[in-house]
Amino acid sequence: MSVGDWSNDGTTSDSDEPKLPLNQFYPYIRCALCCGFFIDATTITECLHTFCKSCIVRHFLYSNRCPTCSILVHETQPLYNIRPDRQLQDIVYKMVPFLEELERERMCKFYKEKGLVVPKPVPVSPQSPVVLKRQRKENFPKAVFTIPRELNMSLLLEFVGAENGISDFKPLERPYICVSGEATIRHVELFIRRKMELSPMCQVDLVCGDHLLDQQQSLKEIKEFVGNEAFQDGLLVLHFGLVLPQQS
Repeated sequence: MSVGDWSNDGTTSDSDEPKLPLNQFYPYIRCALCCGFFIDATTITECLHTFCKSCIVRHFLYSNRCPTCSILVHETQPLYNIRPDRQLQDIVYKMVPFLEELERERMCKFYKEKGLVVPKPVPVSPQSPVVLKRQRKENFPKAVFTIPRELNMSLLLEFVGAENGISDFKPLERPYICVSGEATIRHVELFIRRKMELSPMCQVDLVCGDHLLDQQQSLKEIKEFVGNEAFQDGLLVLHFGLVLPQQS
C-alpha cells in the first residue's frame, strides 16, 4: 500500500483507489521508435499512431509509411499528416515524475551548446487564469506541418447498404470529412473501417458516379477524371457499400 492510503486515525483516505504499476501503461505512453516516454507527442492523422516528434520526423526522412502499421501516410509529404497531441503529452508528464523537468534541462543544455537563446517557459500566474490560458495558447509554437489550402478536399461519404450476411457494424455518424487531396481511397476505406468497426472479412467498395474506385487512386486524381459531376455543394460525394469477399 502506498503512503497516503491511510489517515492518522486509521481510516482510509480519498486516495484509497486501485493503483496500477506504471509499466502497465507503457504501451500508451512510450514511443515505439525510441522506446522512451513521449516527448512532444505527435500523432499520424491517417492511423492515429503516436510517436515522439523528433522520432517520427527522422523516420519520415527515409520512409512515408507509419512505423507501426505500415499505412501509406502520404505519397510525397508525410509530414503533412502529423499533428501534436498536447493532451497526451500532458498526461505523460503527470504520470512520469521529473520527466518534464529533465527534458527542459536537456533542451537548455542543447541550446547553450549551439550558442542559441534558450526559449523561456510560459509564466505561471494562478491569480489570472484567463490571461494564463491565453498566454499558453499564444506561446505554443505554430504547427509547421499544415496541409496546403489547395490540397484540402471535403468529402461526403454516403452509405448505400450492406450485403446480406453483414450486420455487425456501427453506423457512420459523421459522413463529412476534410482530407488532403493526396489521400488515397485506401485511406478513406481505413477511416470507414475504424469508425464503423468493421470485420476484416468485410469488404468496402467505394464508388464515385459510375466509377468503382481503386484503392491506390488519390482523391485529387478522382476529382480530375470525374469532374464537377461528382461534387455536391463543394463536397466530393463517394458512395460506399459493404460486401462479402468473392470466393475464389
